[in-house]
Amino acid sequence: MSGNTFGRLFRLTTFGESHGPALGGVVDGCPPGIPLDEAMIQRELDRRKPGGSPISTPRKEPDLVRLLSGVFEGVTTGTPIGFGIENTCQRSSDYDALKNLFRPGHADIAYRAKYGRRDHRGGGRSSARETVCRVAGGAVAQELLAACGIAVTAYTVEFGGIASPVEDPERVWDRPFFAASAEAVPAFTARAREAVAAGDSLGGVVEVVATGVPAGLGEPVFDKLDARLAFALMGVGAVKGVEIGSGFAAARMTGSENNDPLVPAGTPPVSNNAGGILGGISCGAPIVVRAAVKPIPSIGLPQATVDTDGNPATIVVGGRHDRSAIPRIVPVLKAMVLLTLADFVLLQRRMG
Repeated sequence: MSGNTFGRLFRLTTFGESHGPALGGVVDGCPPGIPLDEAMIQRELDRRKPGGSPISTPRKEPDLVRLLSGVFEGVTTGTPIGFGIENTCQRSSDYDALKNLFRPGHADIAYRAKYGRRDHRGGGRSSARETVCRVAGGAVAQELLAACGIAVTAYTVEFGGIASPVEDPERVWDRPFFAASAEAVPAFTARAREAVAAGDSLGGVVEVVATGVPAGLGEPVFDKLDARLAFALMGVGAVKGVEIGSGFAAARMTGSENNDPLVPAGTPPVSNNAGGILGGISCGAPIVVRAAVKPIPSIGLPQATVDTDGNPATIVVGGRHDRSAIPRIVPVLKAMVLLTLADFVLLQRRMG
């Protein structure tokens, strides 16, 4: 098992490294007749590009996608959908000084333990640059789900320890940090500038919401929908925790507080502590998932480490890096939820 493919019926396989010539992927299992073109995918990729906040990397990649197969006359053909995205702004020499040092918080030392070698140029496959392929695959899933009446959005509900209320979420893609509310943006911006001035980095919390999901998606016991969503989001490198619905807050509630009252069809729900999933199966309410995103480990402060011979050393990570995975991880997490739901939609169709 190589771990480079996600999904069972709707499958995304990705390839490429941060400092290689290109990245890309293949989406297999997408039904025919789904409207799709490069512009649809590019819209999602543009949301992941740097430049949306004062904490983005100065590396400027256009992330232009090229569809290679699986689409004819603007619709999917049912055959594998291949796509490629060139790397055009690599500066591998920035990593020369790190060749014999392991970066704290990165996958360097773990990759060396697993493979006996590593790509020190930005981490190779462990780089967040790989997630550009997930966003492209998620864009294909988004078009499939749109045909089913399912929509997914995502936004930042906490950044650098500052929480944001959720207000006017349909405007999220127009806001810096993809903040859940406009009122949080000034505080987020000030916190970001503090971190940049200190040479440090920040984390945050992203909420992903799926609406229009029909009841019945998911399998009991070992293939629960919420388990697969957690698996999908935890597969993103910077994510260190996932919660569904009220999540960890449920541990501090009573049963009478946490249970969502069941109401007749057509009646607005009273609460959604279950996050749209009961017994691992969607119940028709909006699916609500949150992911805890750790601070970027590449910082401009001295850190204790070891070299490739095991000797103690001190490292200051240079190069071009984001100071937080927020906001660029927001479309990535959205994409992982899209890919998961597309897979479960096809699994349910097969049962029918």
